[in-house]
This record gives sequence, C-alpha cells and structure tokens, in this order.
Amino acid sequence: MSNALRIGVAGLGTVGASVLRILRDKAEMMTRQCGREIVVTAVSARDRARDRGIDLGNIEWFDDPVALARSENIDVFVELIGGSEGTARAAVEAALNAGRHVVTANKALLAYHGVELAKIAEAKGVLLNFEAAVAGGIPVIKAMRESLTGNTVSRVYGIMNGTCNYILTRMGEEGISFTECLKDAQRLGYAEADPTFDIEGNDTAHKLALLTSIAFGTQIAADDIYLEGISNISLADIRAAEELGYKIKLLGVAVKTETGIEQRVHPTLVPTSSVIAQVHGVTNAVAIETDLLGELLLSGPGAGGNATASAVIGDIADIGKSRPGFQHGPVFGTPAKDLKPTARAKMRSHAGGYFIRLNVHDRAGVFATIAKRMAENDISLESIVQRGTGANMQETVIKTVVLVTHATTESAVKQALKAITEDGDLYDKPQMIRIERAG
Repeated sequence: MSNALRIGVAGLGTVGASVLRILRDKAEMMTRQCGREIVVTAVSARDRARDRGIDLGNIEWFDDPVALARSENIDVFVELIGGSEGTARAAVEAALNAGRHVVTANKALLAYHGVELAKIAEAKGVLLNFEAAVAGGIPVIKAMRESLTGNTVSRVYGIMNGTCNYILTRMGEEGISFTECLKDAQRLGYAEADPTFDIEGNDTAHKLALLTSIAFGTQIAADDIYLEGISNISLADIRAAEELGYKIKLLGVAVKTETGIEQRVHPTLVPTSSVIAQVHGVTNAVAIETDLLGELLLSGPGAGGNATASAVIGDIADIGKSRPGFQHGPVFGTPAKDLKPTARAKMRSHAGGYFIRLNVHDRAGVFATIAKRMAENDISLESIVQRGTGANMQETVIKTVVLVTHATTESAVKQALKAITEDGDLYDKPQMIRIERAG
C-alpha cells in the first residue's frame, strides 16, 4: 500500500523481538484496523548476529540507533533501548527533530527529559507515545490522557512494579523470607541480577512521576518523590499486618493537597477487603480518583515481553489511524509549555494512620513509656498490642509491641520513635509503615 506506515525499531531485546513478531503475525489484522499497512522497514541493536527467531533479511539494519532515528525511510521510531541518557536520549531527540513520530517504553528517559521531549514533539506536530512506560500492558496513559477528559483527578495510586508485588505476595502466602523470594524472582526472570532499581522503589517512582504530570498538569518532578523500598519488610511485619486485617503493598501515590502535590513511593498497609489488596504476583494495578467518575481501577500484566509489546503496538496503531493534517493532542494531556512547576507538598496526615512494630526489652514500664512518647507528640493510638510470649535473644527477653495510630503526621511519628529509641527500651530499629485508604 502506498500509504504504509514505516516503522524503525531500536532495541531488539525481549520487548523489541515481541513487537516484531506481533507486527508480522498480525499484519492483516493491523492493516484492517488501522486502514493502512504497518511495515517494519529498519531495525537497530547491539548484536547483529544474535538469533531472535525473526527473519530480518528484508529489513534495513542500522548499527547506530541515532542514524536509524534520522532515516528518511521510517515514519515512526520505536525506542526500546532503555536508560535516561546516552544513546536512547540522543536517538529520541533526533527522531523528533527529524519530524518522526516516537513510541517508547522508556520511563526513566521520560521521567527526567519528558517535558523537553514533549515540547519538541508538539512543535514538530508529531506524536510521542509512551503507554508501555507505565504498568506494562494496562492502558492507563490513554485512560488518563483521553478517556478522563473533563474529570478533575484528586489522587492516583497503585502497584506499579511486578517484582515487588511478586515478592510481597509470596512472603505473605508462603511465609518465605524476603531474601528467598528475591532469589526466586531472579531465577524466574522477574528481577534483574541487580534488583536495586526495582526493590528500592526507583522504577515505581519514574512511573508515578509520569502519571502525576498527566493527572495534575504539572511538570515532571521525579526527584521530588519520597522514596522507600521494600528491602526492610520482614515476615514479622507481614504477619502482624495480616492479624490486623491488612496486606503490605509497595504503592506509588500522588495526591493533590492544599499545599501542592504530594508524591511518595513506599510500603503501605491496605485493608485486606480492598480491591488493590487482591492484586497478587507480578500483576500491576492503578487507581484513579476523580470528581465525576469516582474511583477507577485498572489492573493487568505489568511486565513481560507480550504485555509491554501490546502497549507498544497500541501506540503504533494510534499513529497508524491518524492522517496527515490531523491535530495531535498534547503529550501529557496539557501542552508542554503550559505544564506548571510542581509545588512539592509536605508529607501530610494519612487517613489510615501508621503501623509501628517495636521489639522491646521485657521490663517494667516499657508500655507506659511508649504510650507517653506518643502522647507527647499528639499521636492518638487506635490500638497497642503485645504479640507473642517473648523470645530469648542473647539471654535477653524480647517482646514485640505493635501500634496502630489514628491520622497523624510523618514528623510526629518520627519524633516519637526517636524519643523511644533514646529511652533505650528497643532491641533493634523500629519499623514504621503507612496505612493507606484504598478502594
């Protein structure tokens, strides 16, 4: 067909190879749905000799992704290289400046350079699509940017990292330690050899930064996100939470407050009865709270070759369905030039309060001292319970005290725990986990 949409793909790893296979196997369907043929005309990857199970014989090969991005033989540049700087950034900038549409799954690149890239795309009248950058195959970007037009968003939150959700799920269901679960996640390919980016919350933070911009019309502010991973979550935390009627999830949360936008990523207790508590394994889920619709929850596969490739294909199809002269919408739902600086809100009170676990020396007056320190910081306790009958650790009897607070502030809790630590009643470092209101 003379009006075929010509695709150039940079990066032929798991996702890139899946994209090529889908476009090959579903070519007839894609042509019927888009009204034009979708053809991969060029590719680029580091290893030309690697067997990817795909015939690349009739496809032009570029050793340099930037040269591919500038090629006059493509209409759409698909960036699946990864990384916030270097080749990925240079290639995407080159493609946009050359007037090529761009589809990317690169959350890190967009988290740090998204506004700048959006300005180029909007000036050139081309699309910068990134559905695959957030929550894998779940169409959350399209829902927020298009389907929820006219809605005022008040809060966005969710499970956005399959590795962390897999680990926390198995710890809770099978009583396996964090370390054991992580090793299994690596063996199954859910976690990288160096899992730091996932388990310390960075991956979730990049995704949250993009959702925040779309939700609230603000500039992306990835460095303003409060960040805490799951590496310090123990079986003791998970068991205590379950006894209280909660599950622990790593959530990314963005809330519009009176003082600005609050963005945070951290382990969170959610009620066992909530829908998001039932999201298990590598599944992702994103909840969006609006004035007109109420709460919308989108859930599905958050990672993997087919899930991410599905989102990439959807973005390509959107471009395929557009026609010359069509006015494209803003990359982040609001024109890049009109995105407002993000006013960083202070960590505020949380409707569900805080879960605190303390391992204390078993001696007279400890309970009273803990309660006193909480009262001194205006912290109201919903419950304070002693778990177990005590354990002998190095000839010292230790007991576990679990507290659940009513709504209070981050600073108040930390100040109270500092005072309790200085009192000398703790055996080890206190554990504090926020409790989140969840649907």
